[in-house]
Amino acid sequence: MSFVFDPEPHPSLPIIGKSEAFPVHRIFCVGRNFAAHAAEMGHEVDREAPFYFTKSAHHLALAEGSVPMARGTQNYHHEIEMVVALGAGGQNIAAEKALDCAYAYGVGLDMTRRDLQQASKDKRRSWDTAKDVEASALVAPLRAVEDRGHIHSGMLALSVNGETRQSEDVRHMVWSVPEVIADLSRLYHLQPGDLIFMGTPAGVGPVQAGDVLEGSLEGVGAFRLEMV
Repeated sequence: MSFVFDPEPHPSLPIIGKSEAFPVHRIFCVGRNFAAHAAEMGHEVDREAPFYFTKSAHHLALAEGSVPMARGTQNYHHEIEMVVALGAGGQNIAAEKALDCAYAYGVGLDMTRRDLQQASKDKRRSWDTAKDVEASALVAPLRAVEDRGHIHSGMLALSVNGETRQSEDVRHMVWSVPEVIADLSRLYHLQPGDLIFMGTPAGVGPVQAGDVLEGSLEGVGAFRLEMV
């Protein structure tokens, strides 16, 4: 089949130590998965069930080099997150089997137009224009489970121009990786290539052109980039 114009290349991420790339299918993001971040945003955590938003896979970018600032915002925020890359999927997956779906882990940024998000909240509208933004899903090269094992703890940290902004152990997430995979599988037929951004700790804040962001997840990976 031919196309009326050349399609964009399939979104993908490099995998540390491997020549193959990881093809990305969809991007799911967990909201308010650290209690301290929920509190700084004026919310209490409800343990009944996690909630989600999505980003286009074509808004994925490698967390390195120069990254463009988003248009249409005066308050563009960083949110450092643990990322889970699924190598298998399914529906109604039991939590005790959910980690079998995880192929790799990574560290990334869920960049957010905070002013647009607040305006949407005030009017009880969706967060799409705040979250689903070009080059707003930034991820460092992935670390395969076969090389590192599953990640149950480890410091997640971000600095801006050498000053630490965010730092917390991922063991403090409200909902664990297996809980999130199991819950998502009741809402979607999960697929190989799906990415899950697991939520951000407290300390989110604005970035400006020229800022250098350095992030890491202990035992998984790190990145350095400049906003331009």
